[in-house]
Amino acid sequence: METDSILTTNMHELFMSRAIELAKQGRGHVSPNPMVGCVLVLDGDIIGEGYHEQFGGPHAEVMAMRNARKDPVDGIAYVNLEPCCTTGKTPPCTAALIENGISEVYVGMLDPNPEINGKGVEALEKAGIMVHVGILEKEANRLNQSFNKWITHKMPWVIAKVAQSANGYMGLDSETSIWLTGDVSRTHAHTLRSEVDAVLIGRQTALIDDPSLTVREVSGENPKRVIMDTNRTLPLSLNIFNDKKAETYVLCSDKRFSKTKTHFCQYLPVREENNILSPIHVLESLAKEGITSILIEGGQKILESFLSADVIDQIFIYTAPDILNDAHLKNPIQLSDEWMISEEEKLGDDTLIIAEKGVECLQEL
Repeated sequence: METDSILTTNMHELFMSRAIELAKQGRGHVSPNPMVGCVLVLDGDIIGEGYHEQFGGPHAEVMAMRNARKDPVDGIAYVNLEPCCTTGKTPPCTAALIENGISEVYVGMLDPNPEINGKGVEALEKAGIMVHVGILEKEANRLNQSFNKWITHKMPWVIAKVAQSANGYMGLDSETSIWLTGDVSRTHAHTLRSEVDAVLIGRQTALIDDPSLTVREVSGENPKRVIMDTNRTLPLSLNIFNDKKAETYVLCSDKRFSKTKTHFCQYLPVREENNILSPIHVLESLAKEGITSILIEGGQKILESFLSADVIDQIFIYTAPDILNDAHLKNPIQLSDEWMISEEEKLGDDTLIIAEKGVECLQEL
C-alpha cells in the first residue's frame, strides 16, 4: 500500500512538472497575466496539453481541452495555478473544467489574486470536482514570482544585473564604456533580458553606451525599455528613441512634467526624494503600467539608489577573470548576510553568482 502511494505521488508530480514546463512557453507573451500550463490525464495517460500562449488569449485549461485527443469526461486536470473563476478577457476556467466533465483537479498553488484566491477551488468543489492543492507548490510559486509580487504588493519583481572585473570594478569611470565579460556571459544576459517585462537604465548609461536594450543573442521578445531622466535632457537622437523595437518609458520629475505620450516614448512623472527619482515610486509607477518584472542594467548611481531603498529581490553578478587597473567605478553591490546565493556557475571564463533575499546566511564562496 505504501509503495502504491509513493508511485501515485510521483505520477502526480510528474504531470504537474509537465504543466509547469508547458507554462514556461508563455514567458514573454502573457504578462501581466501569470504563466499557466494544463495537462489532462485519463486512465493514467496524457490526452491533452495546453498553456496560456498570449495575453488576452485562451487560458491553459481551455487550450488543453481544445488539444485533447479523447473526450476528457472523468479525466484529471493538472494545472500549476488555481483555475480562475472570474470573467475577464476570457470566460472563467472553472466553467471549462466543469462543462467538460473533469472529475479531479490537481493545483500547484492558489492564485494570490484576492479576487480569485481560493474561490476557484471552491467553485470546482461546489460542482462535485475533487481538488488537491499544493503539488510542486514551491516550483509553482517560483515560476510566477513576478506575478505573485505584482498582484499582492503592486510592485514588480526587481533584478539587479552587474558585470565586474576580478577586482570588483564595473568600469574605468562613469564617462567611458567598456565590455568586461565574454560572449557566453553576453548570451546569458540576453536570455535574462528576454525573461523580464522591462529593462531599466539611468541617463548616464543611455548617454555613454547609447544601448538598444533589445534581445539579440537569443530568441525572445524585446522587453520594455525604461530610462530614468529626471529633467528630460537626453538627446532624441539616441537609438532607444528611434529604432521602434520596443515600448520605451522615460521617468522624469513630477515637479516639472506631466504624463504624456509621443510616437517614440511615454513620459512618466515620478516623485523626487533628495533630488533623485524615488526608487519606490519608480517601481509603483511601472507596476501601474502592468510591468511585473524589471531588470536594472544601470550604472553605479542607479544601483546604489535601488540598493539603499531596499527594493531589489535578486542580484546577478557576472565576474570577468581579469583585473581592471586604474579603475574608479566600483561595483556598489556587496553581498551581505541578508543575501543567499542560490546559484553559482561558470560562463566560459567568467563566473556568475545569483543571490536572493533570504533568511539563510550567505553561503561561502
